[in-house]
Formats: sequence, structure tokens, C-alpha cells
Amino acid sequence: MTSRTLYEEAVELLKQLIQTQSFSKEESNTAAIIAHFLEERGVNIHREQHNVWAFHKHYDASRPTILLNSHHDTVKSNPSWTRNPFEAAVEEGKLFGLGSNDAGGCLVSLIAAFLHFYERKDLKYNLVLAATAEEEISGRNGIEFILPQLGTLEAAIVGEPTEMHLAIAEKGLLVLDCEAKGKAGHAAREEGLNAIYEALPDIQWFQQYKFQKESEYLGPVKMSVTMVQAGTQHNVVPDSCRFTVDVRLTDAYTMEEVMEVIQQHVKAEVKPRSMRLKPSSIPLEHPMVQAGIRMGRQTYGSPTTSDQALLPIPSLKMGPGFSGRSHMADEFIYLSEIEEGIKLYIELLEQVV
Repeated sequence: MTSRTLYEEAVELLKQLIQTQSFSKEESNTAAIIAHFLEERGVNIHREQHNVWAFHKHYDASRPTILLNSHHDTVKSNPSWTRNPFEAAVEEGKLFGLGSNDAGGCLVSLIAAFLHFYERKDLKYNLVLAATAEEEISGRNGIEFILPQLGTLEAAIVGEPTEMHLAIAEKGLLVLDCEAKGKAGHAAREEGLNAIYEALPDIQWFQQYKFQKESEYLGPVKMSVTMVQAGTQHNVVPDSCRFTVDVRLTDAYTMEEVMEVIQQHVKAEVKPRSMRLKPSSIPLEHPMVQAGIRMGRQTYGSPTTSDQALLPIPSLKMGPGFSGRSHMADEFIYLSEIEEGIKLYIELLEQVV
């Protein structure tokens, strides 16, 4: 299959995906489209729930395996859209539509690269392609759900819009539900213990504390108090003050280490919603990173969270498109970005596999 054919078929596939609603947990139809597309080209596919995956034709269990992964779910369109989000319209070299940039362009480019290598017998690595669900909500029925069926993985390329540069580290996410407790009383008298006042030193600590270690690529751990709830009426001293903290972790600390520091300094009860979305990184000396550097791609640390957080292996985030267009109204990707994405994915993998 020629590079031009790969590109043209990738664009047509992306148009079909845009025209098919695939909100998180509602990706059945786009999963069917992806499965049909691969089967039409002779690929033996596997599917569970809304996830589709395939191993390249000459898979050998004795070889290490590289995962090519991106997602086909989308967020819901916001009210600022001026277009039909499910219309795959091409204007002035731009392909508009919901999920075009995040992460449809990445997904179809990875599929094209996978097809380029599918029949190859001379690979040093196996390739496994996974088009997965629920990325936008960090759901449990996406990449995490099928990981046990992908075999032993050595590394991964995660398709997210990076302008085809190399995100070699990504921040993790820890959401904390905190509660400072007091004692109810009448606001007119010296009664009770005001839970809001009890919470204030903790809130101030989250604002001011600086973790000692900083990541080379991700900088410092960042903590932000984002929600506060307390009180039932104006004349009652509140006995509870609940607040939420958004913690963006780096590869300088484990989640457990960050939680230990917080517990040592905070009086409020602190409960993490999840310990799943861990910071991730890949060594600078990894063959995939070095291949990208030789191709003139830049390395950087990504502040956004993706399915990398759920992969317990070295992973490189890389894909066509621009992160700033993700989730925006009238989302689009340049057709030239898809063409370049396919070319650079293949060029990088040719040096590695």
C-alpha cells in the first residue's frame, strides 16, 4: 500500500468517525467502524466492549512488543460551536469536526502506520494496535481493561496531539476530597467550632507548600484548591467544611510519596478519589526517543493527562494536531498534519522495529 493510499484512506476513516457520535461510554458505533476498516484490509482484529485491537500478522511471542494506542471517544461539544460537530467538513486544508484533533487524527495516523508494517516479517519488535474507549473520562473500560490481553509490552506510543513532537513525560492527576470538622452552634453566641476556620490553615498550606524536588521536564508538583463547600444557613456555625484539591504530579515523586507529605501537614481528613492516574515518563536514551530526536523532533513534558497514566511501561506521547485545539469549539485538524503524522510515525518506527 502506497503512502498516498494510506493517507487518503486515513482521512476517509477519520471523516466516518467524526460523523459518528462517540461520547465516552457510547463508542460502540465508532468501534464497529474501526473494526470493519481493519478487517476489510485483512487484519485479524479483537474487540471487547468498545475497544478494538490487533497484532501485526507475523507476531512472535519471543520478541518484545510495542503498543500503538489512541482513543476514539470524544468529549461532548460545547455550546460555542458554530458548526455541526458531526459534519466532517474540509475547508482551506482543515478537516473540521468533533474529535478531529483529539484524537481522531492521531488514531487514523497510527492505524495507517500499523498497516504499513502489518505484513512485514523482518521486524525485531511486535506491534500491537489498540483503538480504545473512555480516555476522556479516564474510565476503567478503556486501555486499562484490555491491557492483560495485549501480552508483555516493552513500550508504547500514545497518540495525542503534540504537533509530532515527543512528550517524554506527562503529569499525573490526584483529586483529593478533604473535610475539616468542627462543631455546630448558634452564630450569635460563642458556641461551636467553625469548620471553615479549621479548614483555612489547610487551604493556605495547599496554596503555599513547595515540594523540594522538581522534574526536569514537568517542573514542580502543582496543588490547587478548586472547590469549597460549607454551611447550611447564615446563623449556624458550620460543623463541616469540605474542599477539593487538584494535584498535578510529576515523575519526581510517586503518588504514595505525595500523599504521605500531605497527610503529615494537613489536619483535615483527606481521601484520594483514585490512585490510578500516575505520572509517566520514558528515558531520554530510549530507542524511540533517540529516533525522534534524530528526526529533528523536540522533547518536552506534557501538563495534560492521557491514557499514558494507565500504562505501567515507558510511553511516548506523540501525534499530529495541536493540543490547544482539543475540546475547543469548531475543532479541526489540518490535512497536512495527518499526512505528516503518518510519515513521521513510519519513519520513527522504521528506526526501531
